[in-house]
Amino acid sequence: MTYSGNVQGVGFRYTAKSIARGYDVSGFVQNLTDGRVKLVVEGAADELDCFLGELAEQMAGSIRSVDCERHAVLGDTVLGEFAEFAIRY
Repeated sequence: MTYSGNVQGVGFRYTAKSIARGYDVSGFVQNLTDGRVKLVVEGAADELDCFLGELAEQMAGSIRSVDCERHAVLGDTVLGEFAEFAIRY
């Protein structure tokens, strides 16, 4: 997913990481050179929905738009590509 708006320099990445601690999700968040923020996250569907909902709520004043490419995996299977949720630089 990519978030645009006033999403850099406002604690977006740190907020995402903080919220992720409360859910069984993994992946990363990273600033892009064009001013957007990239979020790659995996987990069970209900965990993802709650995580993304809380992120959208807490950062509502900063997010102008979200481009989302969501890949569904059957059931609650998680690919396990990431060991944790991290901030990438």
